[in-house]
Order: sequence, then C-alpha cells, then structure tokens
Amino acid sequence: MATQYLKRASKTPETETATAQKVVNEMLHEIETRGEAAVREYAKKLDKWDGDIIMTPAQIDQGIKDVPASVKADIEFAAQQVYDFALAQRRSLEDFSTELYPGVTAGQRVIPVNVVGCYAPAGRYAHIASAYMGVATAKAAGVKSIIACSSPFRGGGMHPYVLYAFKAAGADTIMTLGGVQAIATMAYGLFTGKPADVVVGPGNKFVAEAKRTLFGKVGIDVFAGPSEVAVIADETADPYIVASDLVGQAEHGHESPAWLFTTSKALADEVMGLVPKLIEDLPPTARDAAYCAWRDYGEVVLCDTREEVVEVSDRYASEHLEVHTADLDWWLANLTCYGSLFLGEETTVAFGDKASGPNHVLPTKGAARYSGGLSVHKFVKTLTWQKMTRDAAKRIGEVTARISRLEGMEAHARTADDRLRKYFPNETFDRGEPVQV
Repeated sequence: MATQYLKRASKTPETETATAQKVVNEMLHEIETRGEAAVREYAKKLDKWDGDIIMTPAQIDQGIKDVPASVKADIEFAAQQVYDFALAQRRSLEDFSTELYPGVTAGQRVIPVNVVGCYAPAGRYAHIASAYMGVATAKAAGVKSIIACSSPFRGGGMHPYVLYAFKAAGADTIMTLGGVQAIATMAYGLFTGKPADVVVGPGNKFVAEAKRTLFGKVGIDVFAGPSEVAVIADETADPYIVASDLVGQAEHGHESPAWLFTTSKALADEVMGLVPKLIEDLPPTARDAAYCAWRDYGEVVLCDTREEVVEVSDRYASEHLEVHTADLDWWLANLTCYGSLFLGEETTVAFGDKASGPNHVLPTKGAARYSGGLSVHKFVKTLTWQKMTRDAAKRIGEVTARISRLEGMEAHARTADDRLRKYFPNETFDRGEPVQV
C-alpha cells in the first residue's frame, strides 16, 4: 500500500493518559471511603462550589428564569431530535420467544436499567448538547431514574443553558457537581441513595479515567478520550469546507486529533495552507485549543487509491468520520470502523454534535473498531429466559449429563440425572461415565 504522511502527529492521546490515573485513583479512594464529605471538599477545592449539590425545583426554576425563549426553542428542538432517534432505536429491539426443539422454548426480554447518571462538562465550553444527548436517550429507553450532573460554570452555579437542557430532556434529579467527584457520586449513589447502573457523558481526561476505573462497578457508555475527527476527501471536495471541518473539531481541546485522508495531493496542500489561517481567525479560547491540537496531533495522509484510504481510515477508527467524495454509497458500503459517519459536504460533525439526532457521545482512541457510541442500547438489557416440557427435558437432560461428565463436572451431570429419574423412572438413559476424580 502506498501511503505518504504529508503531516504527522508528534503526540498521541495515549501519551497523556497516564498523567490522570494517579489523581483519579486517589480521588475515587477518598470518595468511596469518606463519601459525601469528600465530595463536598473536592467541589469546593476544584470548582469553588459550596452550595447545594442537589438542586430543588425552585432552584432549577430560578436558574433558568432568564433563558431566552429562542434558546429554549433551540434546545427543545435538538433534544426532541435526539429523543426521536433514540426511540426509533428502542423500537428496533423486540422481545421474542422461539421453540428451539419440541418443548424447549426460549426468549428475550428487553428492559431498561433502573438508574442512569448523565454527565455534561462545563469547563472551556458549556456543553449544552451533551446534557440532552445523555438524558433524552435514557428517557427514550424508559429508564426510571435519571440523575444529571454538571459542574459550576466559571465560579457560579450550573450554566443556565445546560440546566435547561437537563430539564427539557427529562432529568429526574439534577446535581451541581463536576469532574471526578460527579462521576463517583453518581456511581456510588451519594446524596440520592440511588447508585447508577450506567454512567454516561463526555469529559476531560480525568472524567474519562474515572469512568474507565469504575467500569465493572457500573456500566459506561464508551472509553472516551479527546474528541477526534477524520475527513476523507478526493479531488471533488471543497478544500475550504474540509479545512473548516478539521478546525471545527480541533477547537475541542489541546489534545484533539484532526486527520485528513485523501487521494489528492493538490487538495491536501491547499487544506494544509488553509487550516492555520482559519485557526488564527478564531476567538482566543478556541484559537489556543485548535492551534495546539493541529500542531501536535494533526495528520494528513495521502493515498494512491480509495481502497487504501479505507484501510487507513479503518485503522484509525476515528470518532467522527466525514466523507467528501464522489460515490458516497461506495464509502458507506466499505468503511467499517468509525464512531459516526457523515456522508457528503451537506452534513458535518457539528450538525451531529448539536441537533441532527444520532448521539454525539462516541468511541475514541481506536475503540470504534469494536464499539459504537452512546445509544438507547446502552440503557437496556437483553435478558434471556427459557422453559421446557418434561418430554423436552428427556433429550436435553441426556445430552447435558454426557457433556458435563466429559468436562469433569459430575455435580452438573447429576442435576440432569435427578430429573431424568424423576420424570422417566422406567426408562434407561445413556448419561455418560460418572466422574471418578
């Protein structure tokens, strides 16, 4: 395969992961040991917050009283888009039963988990969309209790727009908490008495590490790292739009990779010339983040054929993958590893991040090779059941006894033996040779 790196990253997201582990482990131990007191101390130390953790209905109403009607309308529209898509996902999952062998019936029930914790960060930016992405999806799944957390914003209480997004999407409990202490609080059920079955939502490397560490005690959405974008483009693409979309995701943070995979050297050169200019034109906060992200993590890969581009793209398994090419259907049929796919110039990651409907909480750091993003599936369990007649137990029991003894598991075999003797006292069965060791 002939590929050429016209720009190569000097860092990878993995280089920054280890720095968070020690801090997170210490915090989680402290919170698990000392509970709510430790949470309050971290909230005051890290976020300068010593107000109420759980917001009362009156506090919520006070917090959103000045949200403009136009902002409410936009949030409600976007939240409804997310809810409707998640509801369609839920309806694609069905209970069923089937007869596998005469008298052996097995089935599946799809039921929601009981408690979900949804996190929305509010550090460099107020992540309004993250608030309704988690809550609306859990709501569509039928979760009974949805607990939502976001940090104090720039020294005050929760950002009013994030708060409104939680409320509009249907959160049952809203807490003013950020970072590791928020994730731990939801996982351990502090302040609410309801430990979360699943905790979801994006965040910085400390939040991501907290979720990774707690996985097993609770379910999580994805092993998330810094936001990523890859753009596949050929000679038909608009270089300015491609450059704009790369910069649009690089503003997420200093460690957010932006990658271009292309078969056109001319397009690659033009995009690489445009990106620094577009970054320079950003406001200070976004400019600082995008500049570092492009400098340290940006890559441009030139390939000879579109088949080579597919191989490269699937290896990177980008969180967000845009395709600016001719023959979009070919790419849809051949690409297999991505968090979410954006086909054609008319759609962009920002549309998916904010308002189009599919969820924006997606796998990063190669996890799209084996996992999708946040969906209603994360909030439901597919539980199996089975029952059988005594006649069916005759055949199943014989086979079970023989296989159990071949494995050396005599007690397993005897549970089958006992049923065969009880149900068919006058029959003889080949149950295998009893285990002697």
